[in-house]
Amino acid sequence: MGMKLHVGNLQSSISEDDLVIKFGRFGAVTSVIVFRDADTGISRGFGSVEMATDEAASDAISNLNLTQQDGLTMIVGKARAGQGESL
Repeated sequence: MGMKLHVGNLQSSISEDDLVIKFGRFGAVTSVIVFRDADTGISRGFGSVEMATDEAASDAISNLNLTQQDGLTMIVGKARAGQGESL
């Protein structure tokens, strides 16, 4: 069974493809959402990544949480209820 991750403190230019590449190094990615401003289409700085297995999700958290990405410290953790849903 997979695990949904909350990803925060993303740069405004991040794309879904960028996250698939970053997280795909740790296992299969089943879905990615970058939350965007409805008017401008610019990233709101957070998103959701679903990994195919709990092991892949744990590896991604261990390797990506608190890492520097384009000058920002990316935050990656297990999504809580309500995180990763469209706002």
